[in-house]
Amino acid sequence: MTDLSDLTAAASPLSLEDVRALLPWVAEREALPDQNTASVSATMRRLKDARLGALRLPREIGGAGLSLVELFAFVIDLAAADSNVAHAFRNHLNTTESLLIDRSRVPAFEAFLARTAAGKTFGTSVTELGRQNVGNFDYQTAVTPGPNGLRLNGTKFYSTGNLYADYLYIYAVDDAGKPVKVVLPATREGVDVVDDWDGFGQPFTGSGTTNYTDVPVKPDELIDDRAATRLPYVATFPQLYLSAVVAGILQRVVADAAQLVKSRDRNFYHAVDEVPANDPLLLSVIGRLDSVAHLARVGVLEAAQWLERAYDSATAGTPAVHAFEQAAASTARTKVVIDELALRAAGEMFEVGGASATRRGKRLDRHWRALRTVTAHNPLVYKALAIGRQVTHDTPLPNLSYF
Repeated sequence: MTDLSDLTAAASPLSLEDVRALLPWVAEREALPDQNTASVSATMRRLKDARLGALRLPREIGGAGLSLVELFAFVIDLAAADSNVAHAFRNHLNTTESLLIDRSRVPAFEAFLARTAAGKTFGTSVTELGRQNVGNFDYQTAVTPGPNGLRLNGTKFYSTGNLYADYLYIYAVDDAGKPVKVVLPATREGVDVVDDWDGFGQPFTGSGTTNYTDVPVKPDELIDDRAATRLPYVATFPQLYLSAVVAGILQRVVADAAQLVKSRDRNFYHAVDEVPANDPLLLSVIGRLDSVAHLARVGVLEAAQWLERAYDSATAGTPAVHAFEQAAASTARTKVVIDELALRAAGEMFEVGGASATRRGKRLDRHWRALRTVTAHNPLVYKALAIGRQVTHDTPLPNLSYF
């Protein structure tokens, strides 16, 4: 591969404790009323400098050697600190899993892992807006030859994390219409990552447009991954990651609800206790919120256990289909349950605060907005239908993207 001058992996293994120590700082920045793309970019830079993206790499190549379960536990806590930041790392961490599984089979992946160990991150360019059904990819983005060499042209959407990425992993076709993959620097001439995501939640994830206009492509930036393992239920990791973000937001809902109750000086004249923090009705609300957050965390980590078994088998060269199936099913069931409970919890927290909790300065509505945006990625009605068909008729779960 080219452009390898930045491949200087850290001399010592990465410490999870060092990265985790940054979470209170991340949470403080997220709570600021003037949070914007620039401030989130600064947060992302600090976390990248701390090599958060290398947490799953083996210690011998500069990572922290986390298990997959440990990674998802950390992602939940990161999402509690800032759900935008956690979501922005999703595509990089998903890509890292593919690199780890096939590092011995695809030579280019070792170089990518070295970049990751040095603190660099990968964004992805997959989805294109169009009339084709979601998940059926007929790419218009293409790499074609010309008098000045290979050039990449096309437009991608849902570019989560690309604003902050160092490299972009791009899905395209060649001049014959065959699928190809390209990895190149995000700063390459002709690459334009546009900050145009206008969703009412998750506003700083960079989930908008990435344009490629006559981008020069070097021949060795075309990735030959024919030897890579073709995983069943390939979308389980990114799907479970979304539920981890939901679980993290719920943790923040609980913390903010508890702080809201403790900050109140007065209660309604007809309340059970004149001190809000001692009111058993308000405390029971917080108890329910905390129980939902606990259930979400347990569900995510249980699914992560199955996914770790599946990935271990794939790394060994013999993918265990049963483990992949169980991971996909557990991930789907977790989403079906926690999405509804989470949205209800984000509204129920206002029961402990009264009308003053709705003031814009408190920004407590951001939790519901973030949850609604994350949970809308893939409607739970289709997840529930697939599970129902599997349980009743032994119908296999969908085995492509977005499930």
